[in-house]
Amino acid sequence: DFGLQLRAKQKLKGYYANITEKQFLRTYNEAARRKGNTSENLIGLLESRLDAIVYRAKFVPTPWAARQFVNHGHVLVNGKRVNIASYRVKPGDTVEVRERARNMALVLEAQQSQERDIPDYIEVGDRGFSVRFVRLPDLAEVPYPVKMEPNLVVEYYAS
Repeated sequence: DFGLQLRAKQKLKGYYANITEKQFLRTYNEAARRKGNTSENLIGLLESRLDAIVYRAKFVPTPWAARQFVNHGHVLVNGKRVNIASYRVKPGDTVEVRERARNMALVLEAQQSQERDIPDYIEVGDRGFSVRFVRLPDLAEVPYPVKMEPNLVVEYYAS
């Protein structure tokens, strides 16, 4: 059981550009503190990270690129420059690519990519260079490339 739970945690953690154990644990504790299903809360919190939204909005091709893109200050949240990948975006916030970063090959390439779609909890505006985070998503809405099992992650931390 422990092995399965650990693997599920590592898979989920690795998908979000390998966030640190400390950050992941803090996110889990926040999810556990909130009302409702802890595993759904965990996914909602992970998906509300700025780097996750930048990736989901197709501003960049990979979660790792999203993290670097944010760190280099190419992203505005509600008109203000934010360079912290773990910044928690609230429902209703607008995330956009800065003017001078809009012509980067990385951005243009990611936007033309047909391999993934922008999920329903993100609303696209301004020629695809800005998005609005509408609401926290449910596990079923998040387009993971493999099956994620946040319930095993919850069991891992609970034991």
